[in-house]
Amino acid sequence: MQQPYFESVKSFADVPIHADGIDAHAFLEASDGLVGMFDLLGSGVFGFVQSDIRNNIRDVRTHYNALAQPKTVEVMLPDWGAGRGALVRLVRGLAFTCVALQNMQAQPARDLYGCFKASYDSVLKHHHSFVIRSVVYVALRAVPHRKDFYERIGQGAPHDKLDEELRMWLAGLDTIVIRLKVFLKEGGFGVV
Repeated sequence: MQQPYFESVKSFADVPIHADGIDAHAFLEASDGLVGMFDLLGSGVFGFVQSDIRNNIRDVRTHYNALAQPKTVEVMLPDWGAGRGALVRLVRGLAFTCVALQNMQAQPARDLYGCFKASYDSVLKHHHSFVIRSVVYVALRAVPHRKDFYERIGQGAPHDKLDEELRMWLAGLDTIVIRLKVFLKEGGFGVV
């Protein structure tokens, strides 16, 4: 039996938040783990989300690595200039995933398509053109059934253990997303 997915990657619950902001290195490491989760869903269902998040992580990491000393996300942002959009888009992707998985946990009888569609409608839809929305809605139809999703990310772990790990992971992610949404908006860096 493999280790459950959420025990094998950096949890957002373990990302330190310092007085001057979110630890950038740990944040990027946890974001990498989120992207890997989509691989477990199979069939490239979220290829567009994965690609976008992966590219934005790369851009944020490139800026982070160019700095003279490790920084928090909030401290490194003002010096970034035009690259700030990568962080805004990354936070949007994280927010989409967070809301979808929160919907899944809060509504155990709801199919995953409904959970992800509701998340897309509330988090990302207003940022996309009609054509992109149409493509996304078709892709969302390929979301696996809830049982299959749990089996893939649980990798043999009991459902209740997975649920608890996911709950902690999502609580950490939610805290980070909310904090960054406020910071980005109040700083005039962008709207998630």
